[in-house]
Amino acid sequence: MKKITVYTTPECGQCNLTMNWLTTRTIPFETVDLSESPDDLAAVRELGYSSAPVVIVSNGDAADRHWFGFRPDFLHRYTVGAAA
Repeated sequence: MKKITVYTTPECGQCNLTMNWLTTRTIPFETVDLSESPDDLAAVRELGYSSAPVVIVSNGDAADRHWFGFRPDFLHRYTVGAAA
């Protein structure tokens, strides 16, 4: 089953846009506040990201998709599109 996680920071406009995009389409997702989770912050940095939001879409296999920023094109492609 697909799992979507949005890694956020306080006062993050692009984080809010990403979460609103998912919410208005009734797509379930989890949020993790990076300011409250040093382990998750370290994991996100290991992926090469230094700004939020970071979105990870996992299908339960080794081919997780991830990106940073508000990307409606990726959100559509990997959550509701044919490549999801």
